[in-house]
Amino acid sequence: MVPPLALDIDGTLTTPEHTIAPRAFSLLAGWEAPVVLATGKAFPYPVALCQFAGIPERVIAENGGVALADGQLAYAGDPERVDAAVAAFEERGGELGWDGVDTINRWRETEVAVRRTADEALLRAVAAEFDLQFVDSGYAYHLKSADASKGAALTGVAETLGYEPSEFVAVGDSENDASTFETVGESYAVANADETARAAADDVLDRGYVDGTLDALRAVRERAADDT
Repeated sequence: MVPPLALDIDGTLTTPEHTIAPRAFSLLAGWEAPVVLATGKAFPYPVALCQFAGIPERVIAENGGVALADGQLAYAGDPERVDAAVAAFEERGGELGWDGVDTINRWRETEVAVRRTADEALLRAVAAEFDLQFVDSGYAYHLKSADASKGAALTGVAETLGYEPSEFVAVGDSENDASTFETVGESYAVANADETARAAADDVLDRGYVDGTLDALRAVRERAADDT
């Protein structure tokens, strides 16, 4: 039997052009164990991706702030503190950086995402002042509660699904995936991963983005077949 999966999205299921790779859909839809999409994006994005991929809605969003598995929805973090930090950041001249309608944060419930062109030093200072964690996902800066993480959320999701976290295989590319790598039994960083993800992963793949992820999943499937 293949193991359950915990997969990041951006940089992991996407191409270098930051688009979702449809060639991953058939492999995910045919996976015989649960697939959990674990992302820094707001909650609606991974839910929609599950629907398009034809897999059950099992997601971890907002870097662990929101988790859904088999109809059970869980939240973590302190959104009121995050809102206060955002207000302080903007009062001191900081900008979230998203032009027009802010679809990056419009449906975000537990954290905030800030464009990487923003004043990083000011944002880090505000995070420390409000006892929040600053995370650089490689696609945005995030301010979130320190007790919310993908790894912590996966522990709860695994229990809901009837698995131990150590039974999962994870693939990711960023520092926000390190907590997942530390929680699961086997972890892979794609070749484009940052140094934090590389250091936390059991293996670093030769190829990046979705190609590296598919390489890892094919290897996991082949090994499972050999063990039967």
